[in-house]
Amino acid sequence: MQRLKRFLRTNRIGVSLTLAGLLLVLAMPTGCDSVSNAIDCDGICSRYSSCYDSDYDVSACTSRCRDHADTDDDYMARADSCNECIGDKSCAAATFNCAGECVGIVP
Repeated sequence: MQRLKRFLRTNRIGVSLTLAGLLLVLAMPTGCDSVSNAIDCDGICSRYSSCYDSDYDVSACTSRCRDHADTDDDYMARADSCNECIGDKSCAAATFNCAGECVGIVP
């Protein structure tokens, strides 16, 4: 027990950094989902604006999409599928090939 106390006293910074790292790792899954949602939603909404309606409110669409994706796993999966489907397809190809995946994500 004395060895442990001595170790903790002499390695206080190392122990603190280890604990901080552990907390950071535990917090990452939530952060990663948010980042993923932001990327997918912004890409989908921006693509809709550039292909179909240049006056479309991309910011409002992205915010709405993120909110739904954060609270609804099914919605998040559909947004991911939509984003994957539209990929680098032309606007016309995305319309015909990805309507099923993107319905309900954008108008």
